[in-house]
Amino acid sequence: MLEYILQFLVIYLVCLFKFIGGPVLGTAADYSVFEIVIVTVSGMMTSVLVFTYLGEWIKNNWTIKIRKNSKKFTPKTRRIIQIWQKFGAAGVAAVTPLIFTPIGGTIILTSFGVRRRKIFTYMLISAVCWSLFFGLTINHLLEIPFFKRLIG
Repeated sequence: MLEYILQFLVIYLVCLFKFIGGPVLGTAADYSVFEIVIVTVSGMMTSVLVFTYLGEWIKNNWTIKIRKNSKKFTPKTRRIIQIWQKFGAAGVAAVTPLIFTPIGGTIILTSFGVRRRKIFTYMLISAVCWSLFFGLTINHLLEIPFFKRLIG
């Protein structure tokens, strides 16, 4: 039981910073899809919660101290702005697990002035959908004989 709790905690800590770690490590730990969703969503939403409340402070202090003389528009910021203009807050939340980290997506939404309630709602929906997708996809891929032989 202690091993399971420690394993769950490690996967949870990975999900604080990188979303895809939950489904991959959860599958490696032989978790059910439900357990994968729980650990992945809880890790991502913890990051969202913390950085939503700290986001404004981070945005103000981080940009001033670290990026005093940097360019305002880089290819990365242009891509973020294009996603924002086309799809809004829901679009940024939807691509957060794929392109951004949970922390990055939350800071982007906070910097665009999205209300906290919307951030939590959109990110929760995104986290549940993507963790279900990745959890089911990885489990089904590992059932293919080619991948079973490849992995061992």
